[in-house]
Amino acid sequence: MTSPAPNHHASHPGFSGASGLFAAVSFLFGRDRAAELAIDVAALQPGERLVDVGCGPGVAVHHARSLGATAIGVDPAPVMLRVARARWRATPAVQWRLGTAEGLPVEDGWANVVWSLSTVHHWHDVDRSLAEARRVLAPGGRLVTIERRITDINADGSASHGWQRDQADSFAELCTRHGFVRPAVGEHTGKGTVLSVVAHAG
Repeated sequence: MTSPAPNHHASHPGFSGASGLFAAVSFLFGRDRAAELAIDVAALQPGERLVDVGCGPGVAVHHARSLGATAIGVDPAPVMLRVARARWRATPAVQWRLGTAEGLPVEDGWANVVWSLSTVHHWHDVDRSLAEARRVLAPGGRLVTIERRITDINADGSASHGWQRDQADSFAELCTRHGFVRPAVGEHTGKGTVLSVVAHAG
């Protein structure tokens, strides 16, 4: 049986207008634990350089910067970046750039860590996105993806936003095909269960 694609919500229309602004502001709250988990899973260190793919309003970027990392937050929705710039305007060493996972506005080999937090299931083209992540990572850099564990990809509303375990496994296999090494799938429990994939640039 074929595993469902890791980007089963690629057709999501994105965020814009009043509803996009509401979503961006709401995403500022209740995201601290996820940001802390990302830092832990990525083993992010002070002085490292991070690209957050699908950064939204920038909560995880802010946490990374507070640790001492330099960060670029990338998002395809201008409204998300407007909220991020307004909320974190006092946070230094952060750049907010309009872009997609398939076309990261980041120079080759710049990043020590590229992470995508609860956004891979929205990527339009997983192969192109992985190639882009590999391009912007320095040798030995880490690609980190985190998705909420779900039980039914066909469920209504947000209940289908995330991954089943077999989707995490298939994503790890795709990482290998794109030149990443030592892909590892993890499962983390707390308020809910989330899945992670960590792969290294060779």
